[in-house]
Amino acid sequence: MADRAIVTGGAGFIGSHLVDALLAAGGEVTVIDDLSSGKAERVNPEARLLELDIVDRRQLEAAIEEIAPRAIYHLAAQSSVVVSVENPLRDCEVNVMGTLNVVDIASPLGVPVVFTSTGGALYGDEAPRPTAEDRIPAPLSPYGASKWAGEAYVNTWSLSSGVPHAVCRLGNVYGPRQSPHGEAGVVAIFSHHLHVGKTPKLYGHGKPTRDYVYVGDVVRALLAASGRSGTFNIATGVAADVLTVWQGLGQAAGVQIEPQLADLRPGELQDSCLDPSLAARELGWRAEVGLDDGLRRTYEALVQEFAPQT
Repeated sequence: MADRAIVTGGAGFIGSHLVDALLAAGGEVTVIDDLSSGKAERVNPEARLLELDIVDRRQLEAAIEEIAPRAIYHLAAQSSVVVSVENPLRDCEVNVMGTLNVVDIASPLGVPVVFTSTGGALYGDEAPRPTAEDRIPAPLSPYGASKWAGEAYVNTWSLSSGVPHAVCRLGNVYGPRQSPHGEAGVVAIFSHHLHVGKTPKLYGHGKPTRDYVYVGDVVRALLAASGRSGTFNIATGVAADVLTVWQGLGQAAGVQIEPQLADLRPGELQDSCLDPSLAARELGWRAEVGLDDGLRRTYEALVQEFAPQT
């Protein structure tokens, strides 16, 4: 494992958990985050925080050269499907140009990059499920398109430089520290609704399915992927519909609220389930936390986070 690492987006939900794991393994960690969605207070005090935008090539290059990391975990992204529809140019700037900046700076230095991409938003509604990595993407949103383009640069730079960069296509990640604000993170949103007694809106009438994977499992996968080449689905291989997630969280909370049903929003996927067997074979990784256990853990942790706010 790298003894000196950079985590872009390390002030975010998944990134902050990854930072903790790297530090626990004895590493030195620098977080690069523009704090547009991440929070400085999420960053472990043992890590260094640099507030900068990955789109700023000059600042990013100076930071990476000064830190001289052994590994880069690239999680910084514009990750909202709705925002990508409203502002596809900014989505492209961050997810494509920002990612190109990272691999173009890292590759001549011989630094491997692990890039977090998307599974569900990439494969589209027509893909067989569970979907394997060799399925040609058919994204429904600018967000999915920009992540696919980012993947292409990561893979091309890996092939041309010989540096082992990896792409991890994540399922729907959930867990402690996930924000309940905005459209991302349905588990956190539902948890907050249950905590304050608010009726949720279930888009797609509660029927859309996703492959929900616990954040601790994702962190293990990202660590396993560092220094490896290839594209890997990081998911459970099990689909669950939105209504099931709502009901599971209700059981964890001991609360029952009848949800409001609504149509899907533009760019949103109906169904998604990823085949994680390649990650099992190549990385020795499998998801370990089941949905019921993960929802309980997440609700209990999020309630503690919500408490100061309510």
